[in-house]
Amino acid sequence: MGDRVRHLLSAADLSGEEISFLLDVAGRLKQRPQRLLEGRQLALLFEKPSLRTRVSFQVAMRHLGGETIYLAPQEVGLGEREAIKDVARVLGRYVDIVAVRTFGQVIVEEYAQHSTIPVINALTNEEHPCQALADLLTVKEKVGDLRGVPIAFVGDGNNVAASLVLTATSLGMDMRMASPKGYSLPEWLISEASARASRFGGALTIVNDPVQAVTGARCVYTDVWTSMGQERESERRRIDFAGYQLNTALLAHAAPGAFVMHDLPAHRGEEITDEAIESPASIVFDQAENRVWAQAAAVAFLLGVSGHVA
Repeated sequence: MGDRVRHLLSAADLSGEEISFLLDVAGRLKQRPQRLLEGRQLALLFEKPSLRTRVSFQVAMRHLGGETIYLAPQEVGLGEREAIKDVARVLGRYVDIVAVRTFGQVIVEEYAQHSTIPVINALTNEEHPCQALADLLTVKEKVGDLRGVPIAFVGDGNNVAASLVLTATSLGMDMRMASPKGYSLPEWLISEASARASRFGGALTIVNDPVQAVTGARCVYTDVWTSMGQERESERRRIDFAGYQLNTALLAHAAPGAFVMHDLPAHRGEEITDEAIESPASIVFDQAENRVWAQAAAVAFLLGVSGHVA
């Protein structure tokens, strides 16, 4: 069933051309919201807590003229309270599209396999494609053409970094990633992103030295060192990530006026200083705002109405 329906489970599900198209659609919807989804329903199936993802999807659907149904973590229990394939087939009879926020990527993949409607990955442990679309929509607003723009991610090779690297390389950007040893991206993803960089005229550099990654970068991005579910590792990670803080000293190596990026929530004083996140160069809250429009574009695309956006 799933092979007849288009899903967004990984940033790798989109070609470079499709990513460019989605950013264009998102920008147009932000300028002029259009009610393309009257009478259509989005289910938010969330097994993890959320602030930005939940609210931005609900606001996006409202702008598109559709409605949203939220299912809280205690109501879901995918694979525990009820078989994943049963939940997928039931919701497919009720709504038009579903956004799943869960733990392992395998869960959202199994869900999509049995879904008769489009499925969006609203965050898994391995990927966060909606965040990457919002991030690069924000950079595009600031710099225009993204081809060749140097962007550095400093920190853990987590879900946010994974989707960002796949998306940035697909747009021909100069993507640099600096992580401590043992915290880099998975090999399959580096291989896929490298292939995309070659295909779309971009570049991918994976290093351990944050200064090397940041030197000359137009955008410097970081995220928490300890993600949801890794709390037991927090002390170890604080030691291993010493020297990877996004602060004034590190930003001094970037291009003049380099943009400061973070997907939030931020642990101020840990992976990023208060001074950096509050600086005039910070586009952190623009990124948060653009989750609405990136997700509106993704929903419209998967439901086949993005071509109608004026």
